[in-house]
Amino acid sequence: MSDQPSGPRRRDRLRELLDAVVDSGNADVAEMARSSFASEFHFSRQVSRLTGEPPAALRRRVMLERAAWRLQRGEGVAAVAADEGWSSPEVFSRAFRRSYGVPPSQAADVDFWLTAPNGLHFHPPESLWLSDTGDAKPPDVSQLMVAHDVADTQYLIDRSAELTEGQWAEQLSPGQVVLDWDGEEPSVAAVLGAVVWTKRVWLASIEGADQPERGPVGSAAELAEDHRSVAARWTAMIADHAERGRLGDTVIDALCDPPESFQLYGIVAHVLTYSAHRRELARSMLARHGVLADRGDPLDWMRGN
Repeated sequence: MSDQPSGPRRRDRLRELLDAVVDSGNADVAEMARSSFASEFHFSRQVSRLTGEPPAALRRRVMLERAAWRLQRGEGVAAVAADEGWSSPEVFSRAFRRSYGVPPSQAADVDFWLTAPNGLHFHPPESLWLSDTGDAKPPDVSQLMVAHDVADTQYLIDRSAELTEGQWAEQLSPGQVVLDWDGEEPSVAAVLGAVVWTKRVWLASIEGADQPERGPVGSAAELAEDHRSVAARWTAMIADHAERGRLGDTVIDALCDPPESFQLYGIVAHVLTYSAHRRELARSMLARHGVLADRGDPLDWMRGN
């Protein structure tokens, strides 16, 4: 049995480099490089390649943006200048005027974000913001959630392959019910089986097929194969209807008693909601069997993809 989640969390090297750039304790590029455990040459090259801006210029601009924000909140020029690394209020005032076109006393009249070649800006109170500067179609959150749901379900089924047959079907949580019409889901097999089964049922409604018969959940390997087939159809259906602008269409489901109507985007939201709940139940149940899974966080998943 595995007693550790799969793999360490990936390092965010860009975040490490940017932390070194904006760290108030780093007065110059050499100190930035030392704090990120790199040579000055390698550090400068990495920052310039990843951000399109030399580290010294990037730091100066971000510090000016933070200074402008602080001035807008009513802080004094001398204190801000000293905190943000300028040698004197006069030097800071000249730099501020060159960048913003007004003196620090008029900071309230400007947008504290300066023009940036990389969309990287100071974000209050102590963070950074990276704007999407590309011309590509904006990301679709629903597509992300659909893809993550499929990937995380497959991951959990694969982790379940570490269980014995007895553990896979063991009724760890007698009486556990997620949705009344689905019945009890007391085992890892039942919970993960319901995740796959739900998609199969809704696909039948959307595709106009007969309602499938619900048989017993097989082994983890069999469920993994079933899931791959269902997930491919599920994601293709959503992508197709989204491409054609048809996710607002309504299915009048005669398989329900009495018949009910459902809009496609509502169906997707329903499936994702209860799948997420069941995936967390499965994580907890796997842990009780001694098999630890990762957190299932979309942010972690995005870093790995």
